[in-house]
Amino acid sequence: MALLRITSPHLTRSGNTGHVMFLVVLATLPGLTMLTYYFGWGNLINVVWATLIALTCEALVMLLRKRPVGFYLGDGSAVVTALLLGLALPPLAPWWLTLVAVSFAIIAAKHLYGGLGQNPFNPAMVGYALVLISFPIEMTSWLAPKALVTDIQPVMSFSETLYHIFPFLSAEPLVDAITMATPLDAFKHKGALMAEEFWSQEPILSPRSWAAWQFVSLGYLLGGAYLIYRKVFTWHAPVAMLGALLAMSLIFWSYDPSSFASPQMHLLGGATMLGAFFIVTDPVTSATSVRGRIYFGAGIGILIYLIRTWGKYPDAVAFAVLLMNFAAPLIDNYTQPRTYGHQSGRSS
Repeated sequence: MALLRITSPHLTRSGNTGHVMFLVVLATLPGLTMLTYYFGWGNLINVVWATLIALTCEALVMLLRKRPVGFYLGDGSAVVTALLLGLALPPLAPWWLTLVAVSFAIIAAKHLYGGLGQNPFNPAMVGYALVLISFPIEMTSWLAPKALVTDIQPVMSFSETLYHIFPFLSAEPLVDAITMATPLDAFKHKGALMAEEFWSQEPILSPRSWAAWQFVSLGYLLGGAYLIYRKVFTWHAPVAMLGALLAMSLIFWSYDPSSFASPQMHLLGGATMLGAFFIVTDPVTSATSVRGRIYFGAGIGILIYLIRTWGKYPDAVAFAVLLMNFAAPLIDNYTQPRTYGHQSGRSS
């Protein structure tokens, strides 16, 4: 009997890396639109600036490695890394903060390990964690939603936002911007207030302001559902992450609702949806088997809750993802599917 000698990869559908990255970029548009609508032009400017930095760094590294620049720029991976950082950084993050985060993500977290497909850690999360640890003040000053700003002063225009990010572009004095903590950060530092008192007194959690965070998260959820529909990734990792985070928050919130954040805040008040559908699903740094993706996502959800509740950092998506990137090879080792034709146990 003749055997066909066919090696991987075995294509099951059309498309390449660049096409997949394009779909990911397309799926982030609802979340980016909500960010721009509720928080101004900052994140859109950050995305464009981050993309320019990422493409420049990618091209320079390819020249140093004597690789075809156009071919590697065309895969879109650098653009996606820049896009995720542009969405995750505060709207008024100074230009140099984005420069540090993106260049470190591309050069150190990606290419020092050999480039696309060989990096063990998510590059965007490595860059984000670096600037979060190094520059905590700049990383925790989030622009107030327009619903709060319009009650005090006019909303910042595109040019005013641009000058805040690149102050050297303007000789005029900068317009003061109203910044505040994110809901998760504010809740973490609520002090002796009970949760009920905190919700009634904290401006960032007023109905109009809280709606901004909810719609941004729902924008990412919509984009993630589109990617699952297009079969860019499977539902296992994001659903496992959201389910584990929901279960953890329900357990502790049901036990003491006056001290612990509600499930709604955990799911919609931070980077949870962005992490679940655009970071946890990274095919390079996550687990590969079906069971492995479930364990990988659930581990991230549990770590997010533990760090948010008892750790130093209020959001914790980046740290949870990086910790589980460590565990991904071990998870894969113990969750590989059984080879077709293999029988468990000993035959009599």
